Amino acid sequence: MLGREAKSAIERLAAAIVSVRPLVAGVGAPVRVVPNAGHDWPPGHRHAVRRLLDRIARRAGVEGLVLAEDVAFDDLQVFERVVSERLALGDCVRAAGIVPADLLGEVERIAAAAVAAGFDTFAHQETIASNDGVPLQVYSAGVGEETVVLVPACGMPAALTESWVRFLSRDRRVLTWESRGLFGAAEPLGDYAVDSRAQATDLFTVMAHYGAPSAHVVGFCGGAVIALLAAALRPKAIRSLSLWHGAYGFADGGPMTKHEKGMLELTTTAAADRAAATAVHTAFCEVMLTNTPTEVAHLVLYPYASPELLYRYCRLNFALTSTDVGRYLADVPQPTLVVTSRDDHTTHPAASERVAAALPNAHLWLTDHGDHISAFTAGDPLLRTAADFMTRAAESPTPQDDSPRIDVFTRQ
Repeated sequence: MLGREAKSAIERLAAAIVSVRPLVAGVGAPVRVVPNAGHDWPPGHRHAVRRLLDRIARRAGVEGLVLAEDVAFDDLQVFERVVSERLALGDCVRAAGIVPADLLGEVERIAAAAVAAGFDTFAHQETIASNDGVPLQVYSAGVGEETVVLVPACGMPAALTESWVRFLSRDRRVLTWESRGLFGAAEPLGDYAVDSRAQATDLFTVMAHYGAPSAHVVGFCGGAVIALLAAALRPKAIRSLSLWHGAYGFADGGPMTKHEKGMLELTTTAAADRAAATAVHTAFCEVMLTNTPTEVAHLVLYPYASPELLYRYCRLNFALTSTDVGRYLADVPQPTLVVTSRDDHTTHPAASERVAAALPNAHLWLTDHGDHISAFTAGDPLLRTAADFMTRAAESPTPQDDSPRIDVFTRQ
Protein backbone atom coordinates (compact mmCIF):
# COMPACT_ATOMS: atom_id res chain seq x y z
CA MET A 1 0.00 0.00 0.00
CA LEU A 2 1.28 3.45 -0.91
CA GLY A 3 2.16 5.77 1.95
CA ARG A 4 0.61 9.19 2.43
CA GLU A 5 3.54 11.11 0.93
CA ALA A 6 3.69 8.77 -2.05
CA LYS A 7 -0.04 9.14 -2.67
CA SER A 8 0.20 12.93 -2.54
CA ALA A 9 3.10 12.93 -4.99
CA ILE A 10 1.27 10.67 -7.43
CA GLU A 11 -1.89 12.76 -7.10
CA ARG A 12 0.12 15.85 -8.06
CA LEU A 13 1.70 14.04 -11.00
CA ALA A 14 -1.66 12.73 -12.22
CA ALA A 15 -3.23 16.19 -12.01
CA ALA A 16 -0.26 17.65 -13.89
CA ILE A 17 -0.55 15.04 -16.65
CA VAL A 18 -4.26 15.81 -17.01
CA SER A 19 -3.46 19.53 -17.24
CA VAL A 20 -1.00 19.15 -20.15
CA ARG A 21 -3.40 17.11 -22.27
CA PRO A 22 -4.36 20.02 -24.60
CA LEU A 23 -0.74 21.04 -25.18
CA VAL A 24 0.46 17.48 -25.86
CA ALA A 25 -2.43 16.98 -28.29
CA GLY A 26 -1.63 20.30 -29.96
CA VAL A 27 2.00 19.37 -30.54
CA GLY A 28 0.76 16.28 -32.37
CA ALA A 29 4.03 14.36 -32.00
CA PRO A 30 5.79 12.46 -29.22
CA VAL A 31 6.68 14.84 -26.40
CA ARG A 32 9.90 13.91 -24.61
CA VAL A 33 10.02 14.50 -20.87
CA VAL A 34 12.96 14.42 -18.50
CA PRO A 35 13.36 14.89 -14.73
CA ASN A 36 13.18 18.49 -13.63
CA ALA A 37 16.41 20.23 -12.65
CA GLY A 38 18.54 18.61 -9.98
CA HIS A 39 17.23 15.07 -10.45
CA ASP A 40 18.57 12.03 -12.23
CA TRP A 41 18.04 8.30 -11.91
CA PRO A 42 20.02 5.14 -12.57
CA PRO A 43 18.84 2.98 -15.50
CA GLY A 44 16.88 0.61 -13.25
CA HIS A 45 14.85 3.46 -11.83
CA ARG A 46 14.09 4.83 -15.28
CA HIS A 47 12.19 1.69 -16.20
CA ALA A 48 9.99 2.03 -13.12
CA VAL A 49 9.41 5.74 -13.76
CA ARG A 50 8.51 5.05 -17.39
CA ARG A 51 6.05 2.41 -16.24
CA LEU A 52 4.49 4.88 -13.79
CA LEU A 53 4.30 7.66 -16.39
CA ASP A 54 2.76 5.38 -19.02
CA ARG A 55 0.16 4.01 -16.62
CA ILE A 56 -1.04 7.44 -15.47
CA ALA A 57 -0.94 8.97 -18.96
CA ARG A 58 -3.00 6.12 -20.39
CA ARG A 59 -5.60 6.51 -17.65
CA ALA A 60 -5.70 10.28 -18.25
CA GLY A 61 -6.10 9.89 -22.00
CA VAL A 62 -2.82 11.64 -22.77
CA GLU A 63 -1.00 10.10 -25.72
CA GLY A 64 2.55 10.90 -26.74
CA LEU A 65 4.48 11.41 -23.48
CA VAL A 66 7.87 9.70 -23.75
CA LEU A 67 10.45 9.47 -20.96
CA ALA A 68 13.65 10.45 -22.75
CA GLU A 69 17.04 8.77 -22.36
CA ASP A 70 20.32 10.71 -22.32
CA VAL A 71 18.72 14.07 -23.13
CA ALA A 72 19.47 17.21 -21.14
CA PHE A 73 16.63 19.53 -20.20
CA ASP A 74 18.15 22.40 -22.20
CA ASP A 75 18.25 20.21 -25.33
CA LEU A 76 14.49 19.66 -25.33
CA GLN A 77 12.14 21.53 -27.64
CA VAL A 78 10.18 24.46 -26.19
CA PHE A 79 7.02 22.52 -25.42
CA GLU A 80 8.95 19.54 -24.09
CA ARG A 81 10.59 21.85 -21.56
CA VAL A 82 7.20 23.26 -20.58
CA VAL A 83 5.71 19.79 -20.08
CA SER A 84 8.76 18.50 -18.20
CA GLU A 85 8.62 21.44 -15.80
CA ARG A 86 4.90 20.93 -15.30
CA LEU A 87 5.20 17.21 -14.54
CA ALA A 88 8.23 17.62 -12.24
CA LEU A 89 8.95 13.90 -12.43
CA GLY A 90 12.06 14.22 -10.30
CA ASP A 91 10.10 15.74 -7.43
CA CYS A 92 7.50 12.99 -7.71
CA VAL A 93 10.03 10.18 -7.56
CA ARG A 94 11.89 11.80 -4.69
CA ALA A 95 8.65 11.93 -2.68
CA ALA A 96 7.03 8.68 -3.79
CA GLY A 97 10.06 6.48 -4.34
CA ILE A 98 9.98 3.70 -6.90
CA VAL A 99 6.47 2.29 -7.15
CA PRO A 100 6.53 -1.53 -7.40
CA ALA A 101 4.51 -3.22 -10.12
CA ASP A 102 2.03 -4.75 -7.67
CA LEU A 103 0.93 -1.24 -6.57
CA LEU A 104 0.19 0.09 -10.06
CA GLY A 105 -3.48 -0.73 -9.57
CA GLU A 106 -3.54 1.80 -6.73
CA VAL A 107 -1.78 4.28 -9.00
CA GLU A 108 -4.55 3.82 -11.56
CA ARG A 109 -7.20 4.56 -8.95
CA ILE A 110 -5.38 7.75 -8.00
CA ALA A 111 -5.12 8.71 -11.68
CA ALA A 112 -8.83 8.03 -12.19
CA ALA A 113 -9.64 10.35 -9.29
CA ALA A 114 -7.45 13.07 -10.84
CA VAL A 115 -9.30 12.75 -14.13
CA ALA A 116 -12.64 12.93 -12.32
CA ALA A 117 -11.52 16.09 -10.52
CA GLY A 118 -10.15 17.71 -13.67
CA PHE A 119 -11.62 20.67 -15.50
CA ASP A 120 -12.95 18.66 -18.46
CA THR A 121 -15.02 16.54 -16.08
CA PHE A 122 -16.12 19.29 -13.70
CA ALA A 123 -17.16 21.43 -16.66
CA HIS A 124 -18.87 18.94 -18.96
CA GLN A 125 -17.17 19.13 -22.34
CA GLU A 126 -18.69 18.36 -25.73
CA THR A 127 -18.08 19.31 -29.35
CA ILE A 128 -20.77 21.09 -31.36
CA ALA A 129 -20.87 22.73 -34.78
CA SER A 130 -20.95 26.47 -35.29
CA ASN A 131 -23.37 28.07 -37.76
CA ASP A 132 -20.90 27.49 -40.59
CA GLY A 133 -19.96 23.97 -39.50
CA VAL A 134 -16.66 24.76 -37.77
CA PRO A 135 -16.27 22.61 -34.62
CA LEU A 136 -16.53 24.29 -31.24
CA GLN A 137 -15.52 22.67 -27.96
CA VAL A 138 -18.02 23.87 -25.38
CA TYR A 139 -18.23 23.48 -21.61
CA SER A 140 -20.98 23.81 -19.01
CA ALA A 141 -21.02 23.67 -15.22
CA GLY A 142 -23.39 24.49 -12.41
CA VAL A 143 -27.08 25.28 -12.23
CA GLY A 144 -28.97 28.43 -11.35
CA GLU A 145 -31.48 30.96 -12.56
CA GLU A 146 -28.76 33.08 -14.16
CA THR A 147 -26.40 32.04 -16.93
CA VAL A 148 -22.86 33.36 -17.29
CA VAL A 149 -20.86 32.94 -20.48
CA LEU A 150 -17.08 33.21 -20.21
CA VAL A 151 -15.21 34.25 -23.36
CA PRO A 152 -11.57 33.15 -22.93
CA ALA A 153 -8.66 34.96 -24.51
CA CYS A 154 -8.29 34.03 -28.17
CA GLY A 155 -6.74 30.61 -28.64
CA MET A 156 -6.55 29.76 -24.95
CA PRO A 157 -7.82 26.45 -23.53
CA ALA A 158 -10.99 26.92 -21.50
CA ALA A 159 -9.12 25.46 -18.52
CA LEU A 160 -7.36 28.81 -18.19
CA THR A 161 -10.67 30.12 -16.78
CA GLU A 162 -11.05 27.17 -14.38
CA SER A 163 -11.04 29.31 -11.22
CA TRP A 164 -13.83 31.41 -12.72
CA VAL A 165 -15.90 28.40 -13.73
CA ARG A 166 -15.61 26.74 -10.33
CA PHE A 167 -16.41 29.94 -8.41
CA LEU A 168 -19.31 31.23 -10.51
CA SER A 169 -20.92 27.80 -10.94
CA ARG A 170 -21.61 27.62 -7.20
CA ASP A 171 -24.89 29.44 -7.79
CA ARG A 172 -25.06 30.05 -11.54
CA ARG A 173 -24.92 28.09 -14.75
CA VAL A 174 -21.59 28.79 -16.44
CA LEU A 175 -20.90 28.22 -20.13
CA THR A 176 -17.73 28.71 -22.11
CA TRP A 177 -16.08 27.56 -25.31
CA GLU A 178 -12.76 27.54 -27.13
CA SER A 179 -11.80 29.46 -30.26
CA ARG A 180 -13.28 28.14 -33.47
CA GLY A 181 -11.21 25.58 -35.33
CA LEU A 182 -8.38 25.51 -32.79
CA PHE A 183 -9.71 22.67 -30.65
CA GLY A 184 -11.38 19.40 -31.60
CA ALA A 185 -10.50 19.89 -35.25
CA ALA A 186 -7.81 17.39 -36.11
CA GLU A 187 -8.69 17.31 -39.82
CA PRO A 188 -7.68 20.16 -42.14
CA LEU A 189 -10.37 22.82 -42.20
CA GLY A 190 -9.24 25.05 -45.01
CA ASP A 191 -9.51 28.77 -44.46
CA TYR A 192 -12.77 29.01 -42.51
CA ALA A 193 -14.33 32.30 -41.37
CA VAL A 194 -12.30 34.11 -38.73
CA ASP A 195 -13.80 37.61 -38.74
CA SER A 196 -14.91 39.09 -35.43
CA ARG A 197 -18.60 38.79 -36.35
CA ALA A 198 -18.20 35.04 -36.93
CA GLN A 199 -16.49 34.72 -33.56
CA ALA A 200 -19.26 36.71 -31.85
CA THR A 201 -21.85 34.51 -33.52
CA ASP A 202 -20.19 31.52 -31.84
CA LEU A 203 -21.21 33.01 -28.49
CA PHE A 204 -24.86 32.88 -29.55
CA THR A 205 -24.39 29.36 -30.90
CA VAL A 206 -23.17 28.26 -27.47
CA MET A 207 -26.10 29.96 -25.73
CA ALA A 208 -28.59 28.38 -28.13
CA HIS A 209 -27.07 24.94 -27.65
CA TYR A 210 -27.71 25.16 -23.92
CA GLY A 211 -31.08 26.86 -24.26
CA ALA A 212 -29.98 30.16 -22.70
CA PRO A 213 -32.02 33.11 -24.04
CA SER A 214 -29.87 35.62 -22.15
CA ALA A 215 -26.66 35.69 -20.13
CA HIS A 216 -24.11 37.79 -18.31
CA VAL A 217 -20.92 37.74 -20.39
CA VAL A 218 -17.34 37.93 -19.14
CA GLY A 219 -14.61 38.55 -21.72
CA PHE A 220 -10.85 38.26 -21.22
CA CYS A 221 -8.19 39.89 -23.40
CA GLY A 222 -9.31 39.36 -27.03
CA GLY A 223 -12.47 37.73 -25.70
CA ALA A 224 -13.52 41.20 -24.53
CA VAL A 225 -13.80 42.24 -28.19
CA ILE A 226 -16.07 39.27 -28.90
CA ALA A 227 -18.19 40.15 -25.86
CA LEU A 228 -18.54 43.80 -26.92
CA LEU A 229 -19.50 42.93 -30.47
CA ALA A 230 -22.05 40.35 -29.32
CA ALA A 231 -23.61 42.90 -26.96
CA ALA A 232 -23.93 45.40 -29.80
CA LEU A 233 -25.39 42.85 -32.22
CA ARG A 234 -28.01 41.41 -29.86
CA PRO A 235 -28.33 43.64 -26.79
CA LYS A 236 -31.40 41.86 -25.43
CA ALA A 237 -29.43 38.60 -25.16
CA ILE A 238 -26.63 40.10 -23.04
CA ARG A 239 -27.63 41.12 -19.51
CA SER A 240 -24.29 42.59 -18.48
CA LEU A 241 -20.66 42.65 -19.56
CA SER A 242 -17.45 42.24 -17.59
CA LEU A 243 -14.38 43.05 -19.68
CA TRP A 244 -11.05 42.07 -18.15
CA HIS A 245 -7.78 43.47 -19.52
CA GLY A 246 -9.24 43.77 -23.01
CA ALA A 247 -7.08 43.79 -26.13
CA TYR A 248 -8.86 46.57 -28.01
CA GLY A 249 -8.22 47.99 -31.45
CA PHE A 250 -9.34 51.39 -32.72
CA ALA A 251 -9.53 53.00 -36.14
CA ASP A 252 -6.71 55.38 -35.18
CA GLY A 253 -4.59 52.55 -33.77
CA GLY A 254 -5.09 53.47 -30.14
CA PRO A 255 -2.65 52.96 -27.25
CA MET A 256 -0.57 49.78 -27.43
CA THR A 257 2.04 48.20 -25.20
CA LYS A 258 5.39 46.97 -26.47
CA HIS A 259 3.99 43.44 -26.18
CA GLU A 260 0.96 44.30 -28.32
CA LYS A 261 3.11 45.92 -31.00
CA GLY A 262 5.38 42.89 -31.15
CA MET A 263 2.46 40.47 -31.25
CA LEU A 264 0.78 42.50 -34.00
CA GLU A 265 3.90 42.28 -36.13
CA LEU A 266 4.25 38.53 -35.61
CA THR A 267 0.56 37.72 -36.06
CA THR A 268 0.37 39.81 -39.22
CA THR A 269 3.21 37.76 -40.68
CA ALA A 270 1.98 34.36 -39.50
CA ALA A 271 -1.62 35.01 -40.57
CA ALA A 272 -0.57 35.56 -44.19
CA ASP A 273 -0.35 31.87 -45.07
CA ARG A 274 0.79 28.52 -43.71
CA ALA A 275 4.30 28.84 -45.11
CA ALA A 276 4.78 32.14 -43.30
CA ALA A 277 3.46 30.65 -40.06
CA THR A 278 5.91 27.76 -40.37
CA ALA A 279 8.79 30.15 -41.01
CA VAL A 280 8.22 32.20 -37.84
CA HIS A 281 6.99 29.36 -35.61
CA THR A 282 10.23 28.73 -33.70
CA ALA A 283 10.89 32.41 -33.06
CA PHE A 284 7.29 32.91 -31.97
CA CYS A 285 7.55 30.06 -29.47
CA GLU A 286 10.76 31.31 -27.90
CA VAL A 287 9.33 34.82 -27.47
CA MET A 288 6.17 33.51 -25.85
CA LEU A 289 8.03 31.13 -23.53
CA THR A 290 10.24 33.97 -22.30
CA ASN A 291 7.23 36.13 -21.45
CA THR A 292 4.89 33.50 -20.00
CA PRO A 293 4.76 32.62 -16.28
CA THR A 294 5.69 29.00 -15.62
CA GLU A 295 2.47 28.23 -13.74
CA VAL A 296 0.29 28.85 -16.81
CA ALA A 297 2.73 28.13 -19.65
CA HIS A 298 1.18 24.70 -20.35
CA LEU A 299 -2.11 26.47 -21.17
CA VAL A 300 -1.05 29.84 -22.59
CA LEU A 301 1.35 28.30 -25.12
CA TYR A 302 -1.28 25.99 -26.64
CA PRO A 303 -1.99 28.01 -29.82
CA TYR A 304 1.72 27.98 -30.65
CA ALA A 305 2.11 24.21 -30.33
CA SER A 306 2.40 23.61 -34.08
CA PRO A 307 2.73 25.74 -37.22
CA GLU A 308 -0.84 24.85 -38.22
CA LEU A 309 -2.26 25.94 -34.87
CA LEU A 310 -0.18 29.11 -35.02
CA TYR A 311 -1.58 29.91 -38.46
CA ARG A 312 -5.18 29.37 -37.36
CA TYR A 313 -4.64 31.30 -34.14
CA CYS A 314 -3.01 34.29 -35.80
CA ARG A 315 -5.84 34.59 -38.31
CA LEU A 316 -8.38 34.61 -35.47
CA ASN A 317 -6.40 36.98 -33.27
CA PHE A 318 -5.53 39.37 -36.09
CA ALA A 319 -9.24 39.63 -36.91
CA LEU A 320 -9.97 40.63 -33.31
CA THR A 321 -7.11 43.11 -32.90
CA SER A 322 -8.03 44.67 -36.26
CA THR A 323 -11.61 45.30 -35.18
CA ASP A 324 -12.40 48.94 -34.48
CA VAL A 325 -14.31 48.57 -31.22
CA GLY A 326 -15.00 52.29 -31.18
CA ARG A 327 -17.74 51.94 -33.79
CA TYR A 328 -19.73 49.58 -31.53
CA LEU A 329 -19.43 51.20 -28.10
CA ALA A 330 -22.41 53.56 -28.38
CA ASP A 331 -24.58 50.54 -29.23
CA VAL A 332 -23.74 48.67 -26.01
CA PRO A 333 -26.31 49.80 -23.40
CA GLN A 334 -25.72 46.97 -20.93
CA PRO A 335 -24.17 47.57 -17.51
CA THR A 336 -20.48 46.97 -18.13
CA LEU A 337 -17.58 46.44 -15.76
CA VAL A 338 -14.28 47.36 -17.41
CA VAL A 339 -11.24 46.10 -15.52
CA THR A 340 -7.58 46.93 -16.02
CA SER A 341 -4.49 47.88 -14.02
CA ARG A 342 -1.92 50.61 -14.34
CA ASP A 343 0.94 48.13 -14.54
CA ASP A 344 -0.51 45.78 -17.17
CA HIS A 345 2.27 45.53 -19.73
CA THR A 346 0.41 43.04 -21.92
CA THR A 347 -2.64 45.07 -22.98
CA HIS A 348 -2.58 48.83 -22.57
CA PRO A 349 -4.69 50.12 -19.66
CA ALA A 350 -5.43 53.35 -21.53
CA ALA A 351 -7.36 51.33 -24.11
CA SER A 352 -9.66 49.99 -21.39
CA GLU A 353 -10.11 53.51 -20.03
CA ARG A 354 -11.05 54.71 -23.51
CA VAL A 355 -13.60 51.92 -23.87
CA ALA A 356 -15.14 52.70 -20.49
CA ALA A 357 -15.37 56.41 -21.30
CA ALA A 358 -17.29 55.72 -24.52
CA LEU A 359 -19.73 53.11 -23.19
CA PRO A 360 -23.13 54.47 -22.08
CA ASN A 361 -23.27 52.44 -18.87
CA ALA A 362 -19.74 51.59 -17.79
CA HIS A 363 -18.10 51.10 -14.44
CA LEU A 364 -14.29 51.27 -14.68
CA TRP A 365 -12.30 49.33 -12.10
CA LEU A 366 -8.74 50.62 -12.38
CA THR A 367 -6.27 48.97 -10.03
CA ASP A 368 -2.73 49.98 -9.18
CA HIS A 369 -1.42 46.44 -9.58
CA GLY A 370 -2.51 43.23 -11.24
CA ASP A 371 -0.82 41.91 -14.34
CA HIS A 372 -2.64 40.39 -17.28
CA ILE A 373 -2.26 36.79 -16.17
CA SER A 374 -3.62 37.54 -12.70
CA ALA A 375 -7.12 37.79 -14.17
CA PHE A 376 -6.95 34.10 -15.06
CA THR A 377 -5.45 32.97 -11.76
CA ALA A 378 -7.87 35.07 -9.74
CA GLY A 379 -8.60 34.32 -6.11
CA ASP A 380 -12.00 34.54 -4.46
CA PRO A 381 -11.91 38.31 -3.68
CA LEU A 382 -11.42 39.19 -7.34
CA LEU A 383 -14.01 36.66 -8.47
CA ARG A 384 -16.46 37.97 -5.91
CA THR A 385 -16.13 41.43 -7.47
CA ALA A 386 -17.27 40.02 -10.81
CA ALA A 387 -20.13 38.06 -9.23
CA ASP A 388 -21.30 41.05 -7.19
CA PHE A 389 -21.32 43.22 -10.30
CA MET A 390 -23.58 40.73 -12.08
CA THR A 391 -25.94 40.75 -9.12
CA ARG A 392 -26.09 44.55 -9.09
CA ALA A 393 -26.52 44.68 -12.85
CA ALA A 394 -29.48 42.30 -12.67
CA GLU A 395 -31.10 44.43 -9.97
CA SER A 396 -30.39 47.85 -11.49
CA PRO A 397 -29.60 47.58 -15.21
CA THR A 398 -29.95 51.29 -15.99
CA PRO A 399 -27.10 53.82 -15.70
CA GLN A 400 -27.00 56.19 -12.76
CA ASP A 401 -25.47 59.08 -14.72
CA ASP A 402 -23.97 59.94 -18.08
CA SER A 403 -20.33 59.12 -17.36
CA PRO A 404 -18.44 55.99 -16.34
CA ARG A 405 -17.69 55.57 -12.68
CA ILE A 406 -13.98 55.27 -11.98
CA ASP A 407 -12.85 53.35 -8.91
CA VAL A 408 -9.19 52.93 -8.05
CA PHE A 409 -8.21 49.92 -5.96
CA THR A 410 -4.98 48.12 -5.20
CA ARG A 411 -5.24 44.47 -6.12
CA GLN A 412 -3.50 42.31 -3.57
